[in-house]
Amino acid sequence: MGPRLDPRCPQRRLSRSRTISPRHGPLRCVSTCSPANPENSPDRALHRSHPPCYRITPRNCPACLVLLHDFIMPTFNADQLLSIAVQVLEGAGVPPADAAVVAAELRDANLVGHDSHGVMRLVQYVQMIDDGFVKPGGEFEVLRDAPAFAVADAHFNLGQVAATRALEIAREKARAVGTATVMVRNCNHVGRLGSYTHRAALDGFAAQMAVNSPGPGGVAAFGGIDKKLGTSPISMAVPAAGDAFVLDMTTSATAEGKLRVAFQKGERVADGLIIDGEGNPSTDPGDFYKDPPGAILPLGGPLLGHKGYGLSVMLDMFCGVLSGSGVARDDLPRGANGVWLTLLDIEQFLPKGEYDGWVARYIEHIKSSRRMPGVDEILLPGEIEQRRSKQRALEGVPIPEETWRQIRETAERLGVELAP
Repeated sequence: MGPRLDPRCPQRRLSRSRTISPRHGPLRCVSTCSPANPENSPDRALHRSHPPCYRITPRNCPACLVLLHDFIMPTFNADQLLSIAVQVLEGAGVPPADAAVVAAELRDANLVGHDSHGVMRLVQYVQMIDDGFVKPGGEFEVLRDAPAFAVADAHFNLGQVAATRALEIAREKARAVGTATVMVRNCNHVGRLGSYTHRAALDGFAAQMAVNSPGPGGVAAFGGIDKKLGTSPISMAVPAAGDAFVLDMTTSATAEGKLRVAFQKGERVADGLIIDGEGNPSTDPGDFYKDPPGAILPLGGPLLGHKGYGLSVMLDMFCGVLSGSGVARDDLPRGANGVWLTLLDIEQFLPKGEYDGWVARYIEHIKSSRRMPGVDEILLPGEIEQRRSKQRALEGVPIPEETWRQIRETAERLGVELAP
């Protein structure tokens, strides 16, 4: 039997709005079969097999059987997310200006639906600061400066701060000479790459950004079992129809953050994304974090993973070696991103009207395709994120209860009383 809602439930109004206060009471497991006594239910085996996220309800309403994803997850608006992130970061010693930059990136990641790069990262960032891997307020030092390129050292500051500065430098140079490349070493986790390329595209640039992850990896080489490579994401964006085409992908079958989200929700992941510590296919994200640890497969999975594997190797060379940040290796406790950012000023390559005409015809060409059964619309890269951002700006952003609990605990440890 599927989840049902008892009409006596005092939370019925909340369930209809799909919004619930982050201060809502504690949660407990219930059965979708027999709430009074699940152990005596004929479906008790099914009850045990449900992931935890499908078996919780407000403690003060035992008659209410509600799906976590629709009704229980705390929901925040954009301003609340920004405020929470700023408070936690400043509490961890991040300068206010830098905290604002990082918080905005985390909020925007949640808004577009990339929750793996949203406020859930606050706990990780604070821990990295505590461990000395992140050095808040670190100088962004330009080591080499030329008309069309620059090499910089972020000195282990928060990655979003360094990436934002790199984007500013690349914009100035590309506007002056048509194209520019900025390489950054010793840059911590920069977050969602598509945020930077999207902003550049809205300013009239064609943009490409990629990072590698020196130090211990999370991705197996094609045919291997052990974690040897980083997820090495890459993003490209160009202006299109008043917004932009935005490609943002990892060279692995999935991002580590998406495994973390699934793990915290008690969900399984799709086939072909990860293996366990013995190299067996797995859909349990917990296998990635066990001992021996599992690994993420390269983009393309067990059959075509040589493609993602090849991309990952090349990005280690471009982002890691050319920036001076380093490459994937086992003998580092933790590495820092090497960043490769390139911009092209489109109007210095062809007139804007001509460019817009090409793009409009291309969109029409793609959208006119016949569709597979069950497909309502052909979407272009970045289109779903743009729509989701508008939707979440109106309806709010659901945050898994476990993520919210960890953020609250981190804030309490820092002596921060969250006031979203």
